[in-house]
Amino acid sequence: MTMHKTILITGSTDGIGKLAALKLAEAGHQVYLHGRDAEKLANVISEVQAVATGEAVDRVDGFVADFSDLTAVLKMASDVNEKLPKLDVLINNAGIYTTSAATTKDDLDIRFVVNYLAPYELTNALLPLLKQSDKARIINLSSAAQTPISYEAFAGQASLDDKAAYAQSKLALTMWSMALADKIASDDINVIAVNPGSLLNTKMVDEAYGQYWSSADKGANILTELAISDEFANDTGKYFDNDIKDGIQGDVRGEFGKPHADALNKEAIAKLEKHTEQVLQSLY
Repeated sequence: MTMHKTILITGSTDGIGKLAALKLAEAGHQVYLHGRDAEKLANVISEVQAVATGEAVDRVDGFVADFSDLTAVLKMASDVNEKLPKLDVLINNAGIYTTSAATTKDDLDIRFVVNYLAPYELTNALLPLLKQSDKARIINLSSAAQTPISYEAFAGQASLDDKAAYAQSKLALTMWSMALADKIASDDINVIAVNPGSLLNTKMVDEAYGQYWSSADKGANILTELAISDEFANDTGKYFDNDIKDGIQGDVRGEFGKPHADALNKEAIAKLEKHTEQVLQSLY
């Protein structure tokens, strides 16, 4: 029997994040949501509370933060640390592909900030809470789209199109996931990067491509399983490819696979870590 867990899901006011929140609350877990719009977040919290079972009915709540603003991310982390005694599962689901404004107020590409730097900062700030869990899990939302990082673009010194910025930011997240797993292995915290499935039926995919190949439930189901299933209790430093069994299309669950080669290259990861610290130091 799975013990009920305390779970935080970023970007959970729509898409697979919201679906996963509904599934986890329905299973009796304590779910905390995140969104950038307070009114929308409040509405989704009510929806999740409506399906929650057991003690979870009174233990669904949320946090507001715009992940394109890292100061807001750190403020959210502070709020989470203040509110919760422990955190069993962190699902870094928030992400962005197309946007009307490609750069943040700090002149960085918004994909690098929302898809990589925000989860990087949030996760590191929440490690003390995760260490309070008996066996915590961090699930990072990667993608089948992973391409080598332009550090000029990462530092805001060159521009990329939507596809390139998204794929590079997702590789950065995947590389960091592998490094983080090694660093915190002794703390009994597992880290898995997951491609939840290509072209799922979500708002982000519709805005980017105008078509989909698989249901959003395919992505929500794997997030739910990676978060709570005993099947994944001892998996860390791995990449789950939810496309792998059926090529791309269809709703069959995937399996662990290989990420982009840079995610397994210690020199490439060290270079990412160096540039990450340089960018963050320039902001604060």
